[in-house]
Amino acid sequence: MGLKWIDIPPVWLAGHLAALWLGRDTGPQVTGRVWDVLGTALIAGGLLLMAGAVAVMVAARTTPIPHQAPAALVTGGPFRLSRNPIYLGDALVLTGAVAWTGAVWGVILVPLFVAIVTRRFIRAEEDRLAVAFGDAFHAWAARTRRWI
Repeated sequence: MGLKWIDIPPVWLAGHLAALWLGRDTGPQVTGRVWDVLGTALIAGGLLLMAGAVAVMVAARTTPIPHQAPAALVTGGPFRLSRNPIYLGDALVLTGAVAWTGAVWGVILVPLFVAIVTRRFIRAEEDRLAVAFGDAFHAWAARTRRWI
């Protein structure tokens, strides 16, 4: 089995959040209530988006766990707006944490996280969906953006 069980997006998100937290006092800072409110709102929105997407997947009796075969093509709920609402929620949480900590340098973590998740998870997941659901996947992918 190796370490594949640990190569999951929440671990990557936790790593990025840990790096942000450890470096939160490094470099220029933005401060003020607006950043606290913005950060909190983005974190809450990201968590709600993730929870909503997982709920839709569970209702469709398919797995939200990467590296596993999908049992259904989920195109409703938040999947109408993004092919990857859980990862989008992760990115919103990270963006919110950057705003909340005020660490300006942390902005670089967001596109880094997006690139890692796209390369390590999304491409393989989309390949599995294309094989499993063929034309239905391709039609959904053509009308729904990968991120937003």
